[in-house]
Amino acid sequence: MDQHTPISESADKRDDASPLRLWLRLFATANMVEAELSRRLRAEFSMTLPRFDLMAQLAKSPEPLALGELSRRLMVTNGNVTGLVDRLVHDGLVERRTAHNDRRSALVELTDEGRLLFDVMAAAHRGWVDELFDGLGTADRALLSRLLRDARGSVSTVLAGDKVPG
Repeated sequence: MDQHTPISESADKRDDASPLRLWLRLFATANMVEAELSRRLRAEFSMTLPRFDLMAQLAKSPEPLALGELSRRLMVTNGNVTGLVDRLVHDGLVERRTAHNDRRSALVELTDEGRLLFDVMAAAHRGWVDELFDGLGTADRALLSRLLRDARGSVSTVLAGDKVPG
């Protein structure tokens, strides 16, 4: 006979609802999705997820973006953005030019080829995300979206210093 005492159902449910358990599940799920999207981008388009993300920022911007703005939006260092841009320029997918009002600043935008490729990749990416979350019904996706929005609000409140954790 097993020497371990079985965990009661109520203790199991308490553990499921603990903030630490929720964080670990959220983090594990996000990592799984990111890894699969990264794998598919590389396999189908020879594209890395960071380069795709940079192209996405350029695609949704009505104007060319400064390297510093790209760095802020992607939450990475200026050096990381410069390396990504260098590779995308080399591949003919983005263009870098000097800003008219500040010769020290570079602006980046998608080339026509880059925009066409991004549009194809973005459609595939949307389809892959749909596929990965296909196991959840519409009502469950809406509920999860609301709960994640609420969770983000809770974290933002604590980070803003409006609420003392504990």
